[in-house]
Amino acid sequence: MMENVVSRTILDRYADKLRDHLTVDVAIVGAGPSGLVAGRDLAKAGCKVAIFERNLAPGGGVWGGGMLFNEVVVQEDALPILADFGIKTEPASEGLFSADSVELAAGLIFGARQAGAVIFNAVSVEDIVFKNDRVAGVVTLWTPVRRLNMHVDPLVITARCVLDGTGHPSEVAALASRKAGVRLNTSEGGILGERPMWVTEGENFTLEHTGEICPGLYVSGMAANNVAGGARMGPIFGGMLKSGRKVAAQIEEALRA
Repeated sequence: MMENVVSRTILDRYADKLRDHLTVDVAIVGAGPSGLVAGRDLAKAGCKVAIFERNLAPGGGVWGGGMLFNEVVVQEDALPILADFGIKTEPASEGLFSADSVELAAGLIFGARQAGAVIFNAVSVEDIVFKNDRVAGVVTLWTPVRRLNMHVDPLVITARCVLDGTGHPSEVAALASRKAGVRLNTSEGGILGERPMWVTEGENFTLEHTGEICPGLYVSGMAANNVAGGARMGPIFGGMLKSGRKVAAQIEEALRA
């Protein structure tokens, strides 16, 4: 019956996809702008990449633009990244450009998928795999199960590298610090937390502090900002995009070493 064929196809294809990504080169937690750019670049470089997004819709904080006005701002030096994804921009002023936030989110998602990164949406990461003093994977559970506080055991994804792209909370880095007792690569060895808004400072700081914070664990975007104690910057996304590209290059180099 057609109904059975539809259900069986979905079940079989998803099972194949999940089975094939139980072990990956890179597990990216959070499908925001930096995670999607990193996922696309790493997949194009030949890495097996799985992106885990707790929400139903990937894209992070891009969709809402500024206070639900669905436009965002990017700097001129980030335009080559948007061009790689086929995302249009319009000149604004002083080296700034605007982009439709819906097109930006959709374009980043599509670009990452077309490059070969697999996105598992509605999947939360609730813990890390930590072996031999190194972050070696993530522990996953359906987001609705977590929100309902149901006692259900998770599935584990092992990875050569893990990227925390969870944004402001820097959740994976927090797990490494709190549960594994890892000293992070910050001035105080822990998460310093986000400071008040200063757009220019926040953008530069985010890019500067993108990278590996403990063996096997990298941070990008607002996660990098929060871990190292950077300033908030609001709906300007050049730093997020460049952070994703920077961390992808770092991870690719580490995997090839």
